[in-house]
Amino acid sequence: MTGGSAENSIAIAEPACGLTVDDARAIVDANRYVTLATADAEFRPWASPVWLATHDNRQFLWVSRPEARHSLNIASRPEVAMVIFDSHVLPGLGVAVYMSARAEQLDGNEAVRALEIFSAEAVAQGLPAWSVDQIAPDARHAFTAPGRTSTSS
Repeated sequence: MTGGSAENSIAIAEPACGLTVDDARAIVDANRYVTLATADAEFRPWASPVWLATHDNRQFLWVSRPEARHSLNIASRPEVAMVIFDSHVLPGLGVAVYMSARAEQLDGNEAVRALEIFSAEAVAQGLPAWSVDQIAPDARHAFTAPGRTSTSS
């Protein structure tokens, strides 16, 4: 599994937009996907929707195949950008939370802890639980984690 983890609480970088930190948390809580933007070694951009699990709106997690384009991009250029938004609102009414971070694949205890969070969120949404076998070194998936993240809305 490639996945992600953002270690900062949500902050509003542009208070003039009228959103509060609670508004930003509500956006995150109400949405299941994050758009993950990456670039390869030659700076060619790529955006991928990935299913999101979060822990206390401080840690954002996703899982992906290690051979997925965004996973390969993260392996060569760990800088990522993320945006969470509701795509069902009318034009002009949308709000979003934007983040940037450095991502890395998780392993060992970090991956196991991320799996606990990710699996609990999956179960809470009516999806099957994830097992350690699904993130083993030779498994189909791996976690990748953004480290320190800056956020804005």
